[in-house]
Amino acid sequence: MAFTGYVFESSAAIMPYLEQPRTGPTSLFCSELAKCLHCYVVAGYPEHLPPNERCTRVNNSTGTPDTWNLVGANSTVLYGPGGEWIGGYRKTNLFRTDIPWAKAGSGFTTFHLPAPLGKLTIGICMDLNPQTVEWSLEDGPFELADYCLSEKTDTLLLCNAWLDSHQDEDDEDDTDLQTVRYWAARLHPLWADDYRKSNKTPNQGSLHDTVVISCNRTGTEKDVKFAGSSTIFKLRQGSGRPVVLDMLTKNEELLQICDIRV
Repeated sequence: MAFTGYVFESSAAIMPYLEQPRTGPTSLFCSELAKCLHCYVVAGYPEHLPPNERCTRVNNSTGTPDTWNLVGANSTVLYGPGGEWIGGYRKTNLFRTDIPWAKAGSGFTTFHLPAPLGKLTIGICMDLNPQTVEWSLEDGPFELADYCLSEKTDTLLLCNAWLDSHQDEDDEDDTDLQTVRYWAARLHPLWADDYRKSNKTPNQGSLHDTVVISCNRTGTEKDVKFAGSSTIFKLRQGSGRPVVLDMLTKNEELLQICDIRV
């Protein structure tokens, strides 16, 4: 939700900012930028749902049931080098900030693009975490990473508004390493060497590389602080360790160019 911000407490609060896919301001911006630079452009936005897709969700967690009106979706758009619409994706695993207004997507999506992007999977922030009640950082489940393995994803792009971990708060110019480590841990299947535990030796020719671009928001919004620390990983299946190609600090906002041919 690059142009609108992310912290909306209700469907009424976000209604003025909902955008139509393809014709909304985020879509038009991405189309023009992609055409100008002859590249692929992805950005997140709050998608306006047509009336036939709107629904309600009942919240029983407070003991006093109330109803949320789901009027939009936390979505992304993807445009190609000619300014053409390639597709869109709706966030599958919702965060508490999404719950009052957003309808969940129907599942992860992969786009088939020319090399070197190849098979591009797009995730949005909390897509990294499962929606199951019982899970752990060590044992998963790892829904998005497992999906990327099954699709042999070449590039995973994460459009994030990930919260600050509040570690090392004395150094605002540093990277939020706690958050970067967490992202890597949730991508465990893309780099883990679990085959060693099972005494199975993988076919080296079948090991797959995935470039992960975790593009995260900086700054604060309505007293909510974000982690920044955008990071590019290169993850090789079975390698036993995640490789960081580049990362920013908590507060850096800039254009970063990274050579992934390593």
